[in-house]
Amino acid sequence: MTELPPLPVVSERVSALLERMTLEEKLAQLVGYWLDRGGEVVAPMQGEMAGDDAGATLAEITRDGIGHYTRVYGTRPVDPAQRAAWLWAEQRRLKAETRLGIPAIVHEECLTGLAAWKAATFPTPLAWGASFDPDLVAEMGAAIGDTMRELGIHQGLAPVLDVIADPRWGRVDECIAEDPYLVGTVGTAYVRGLQSAGVHATLKHFLGYSASKAGRNHAPVSAGPRELADVYLPPFEMALRDGGARSVMNSYTDIDGEPVAAHPGLLTTVLRDELGFDGVVVSDYFSVAFLEVMHGVAADRGEAAVQALRAGIDVELPAGDAYLAPLAEQVRSGGIDIRFVDRAVLRVLAQKEELGLLDEDAFSDEPPVEIDVDSPRHRAIARRLAAESIVLLRDEGAVPLPAAARRVAVIGPNADRAEALQGCYSFANHVLAHHPDHPLGFEIPTVREALAAALPQAEIVHARGCEVEGDDRSGFAEAVELVRSADVAVVVTGDQAGLFGRGTVGEGNDVESLDLPGPQRALVEAAVATGTPVVLVLLTGRPYAIEWALDAETAPAAVLQAFFPGEGGGLAIADVLTGASAPSGRLPVSLPRSTGAQPYRYLHPRLGGPSDVTSTDSTPLRPFGFGLTGTTFAYADLEVDAAAPTDGLIRAAVTVTNTGERAGVDVVQLYGRDVVGSIARPVAQLLGYARVALEPGASARVVFDVPAQRFAFSDRRLVRVVEPGDVELWVAAHAEASSVRADGDGSISSTRARVERTLPGDATARATVVLTGDVHEVTAADPRLVEVRVDALEPAEAPVS
Repeated sequence: MTELPPLPVVSERVSALLERMTLEEKLAQLVGYWLDRGGEVVAPMQGEMAGDDAGATLAEITRDGIGHYTRVYGTRPVDPAQRAAWLWAEQRRLKAETRLGIPAIVHEECLTGLAAWKAATFPTPLAWGASFDPDLVAEMGAAIGDTMRELGIHQGLAPVLDVIADPRWGRVDECIAEDPYLVGTVGTAYVRGLQSAGVHATLKHFLGYSASKAGRNHAPVSAGPRELADVYLPPFEMALRDGGARSVMNSYTDIDGEPVAAHPGLLTTVLRDELGFDGVVVSDYFSVAFLEVMHGVAADRGEAAVQALRAGIDVELPAGDAYLAPLAEQVRSGGIDIRFVDRAVLRVLAQKEELGLLDEDAFSDEPPVEIDVDSPRHRAIARRLAAESIVLLRDEGAVPLPAAARRVAVIGPNADRAEALQGCYSFANHVLAHHPDHPLGFEIPTVREALAAALPQAEIVHARGCEVEGDDRSGFAEAVELVRSADVAVVVTGDQAGLFGRGTVGEGNDVESLDLPGPQRALVEAAVATGTPVVLVLLTGRPYAIEWALDAETAPAAVLQAFFPGEGGGLAIADVLTGASAPSGRLPVSLPRSTGAQPYRYLHPRLGGPSDVTSTDSTPLRPFGFGLTGTTFAYADLEVDAAAPTDGLIRAAVTVTNTGERAGVDVVQLYGRDVVGSIARPVAQLLGYARVALEPGASARVVFDVPAQRFAFSDRRLVRVVEPGDVELWVAAHAEASSVRADGDGSISSTRARVERTLPGDATARATVVLTGDVHEVTAADPRLVEVRVDALEPAEAPVS
């Protein structure tokens, strides 16, 4: 017999509502309704999951109430103000015509901005990670949240906190980074920003989704409990404990054969009992039904509903395939106790109360007559974040472009396409691709247009040359001739984001090869062969294996990486190319050397790196954290506490100086490693970071207060602990600087010589800290965030170079 669950503590108002409810009214609160469900495919297996409510009126469908309205703005192009007017009237109808008068929660995608027609499109999350700027991401989240709240949207399906494991996975552009701490700090900042506007953030996808085999979407995951706890769980813990996120969405995968949607160990024991989450768990679209049709662990929708509800999924989205009639039958036949239903209903009603939906005056105001969903505020934030996310991978003096250039060739399939600047979950690529008769509805200058505006004295000539996909090279001749006749060429290549085979990256667009799609490499090489200086711009949603563009003798003069930088991306790229701003982005994911070396993450133990006992080379072309700045920075005077308790703080301080001739921004990265652990530990892990802007010759002192908990890991009992002993700390410009590897004789040697052959940015000297005391078992009270202070130094205080 299944033990009955405890009921959540709620207000008297919520308890009284539950007492009045019939079974049908309870179940209605646990499902969504997708108004435009029969439209174009924007969710996996959407067509196969079509409901049986065709012909029914909305009043009939919601006669017992409704929990959620699914994607009111984001399923097809609708004018925001007109849709808001409809939504206010519909919420008032629910209050007036249903027996209990409970409005619906409206949820919407908001990963790159509100997924609605004409709304601002911000950089994709991979670009958030490249910025290393949580404060700006929080500002973006607040702007998105304000728009959503004004339109009557209560819950946003973002951020994605999956830690990148394999760049072949199509959903990499939705993720923030391959490092859990960077994912956690940036993702938590987004949560804080969004929820500051009164919109609930939904953390995706709990848990382990990105570790799928071979980078295939919806594929099984074979990660062990330690990897789940130490790599994939920390970002969720930070977003819940430090960000206060109010909603969580399950992942589609199964882990060691157990589907997450039916996994009480994850959805209840870990999420609620251990992490203390008291909000609402919503299913990823159709994932309850997938227990039957994809995982094969349930014989029908009723069994699927029982498994998901018992595990801890409170709300079935996008609609009630399993939680309506099939679950009602299970309750009536004794397949599940009503107490499980009541537990979920109380959580949903408490959320509605928190959002103000149970208040008597809910929707008594008037909907917005006009709303600017792409305001100057939105555009300014979008441009700033795009600028901070652009990573300069190579530069042989080609950036900024020469001021004397009078003829600039801007070629390539992504040079003059607005869609190429936007990610998979942008409205343009997610929805509007099905509606070619509708304009984008907002300003988004392409790279060509932005360069033309930024270089009024130059003649800008343009040709596509080829498409992103396919192998049609008929346009090569025209494009190459333009390059030959120009003073400098900018070749813009990369991806087209889309869904389920509609594009080269995005949900369902997993790949077997990390070669640049289509004939784009050949176009770049043909341009370089003309002898005209070439700057390669990559607009992508994943990192590609581009050794030919970085380290070959025939490589372009400069290479910029932009991860779908959004509506301000073209302008930001033009700013970097013309010298109006200095590049400051850093790689949030290792740049792969080859497809065959995947999956790879810099956060690996000794056995995960190169050695004399394997002929394969796992080292990346450019490491996590790498990025050129247009100037040079030096680190000096590293000071680190000699000792700290296992439950205490370690203070580390370093002076960073701009030793170049141009103002710039450095991302100071503090790394560390556990010298000897009872479990194999990474050779390097990011402990903390700080963006520091400095004028030429200026210096700053960067102080990190590092909780010893940053060295925590799951021990042999699977208890997270901090062990006493030596740990090493160092400051570096990227993850590979002064990292270590295992030689064939078992000794440890530095890879510094190898790194210095191609990469600038060595580390400071290492400092050893002794963690003292007993083994410390980590608790919720332990701090998770590194506090950072940046103090400007007077010239007399700066170190002499």
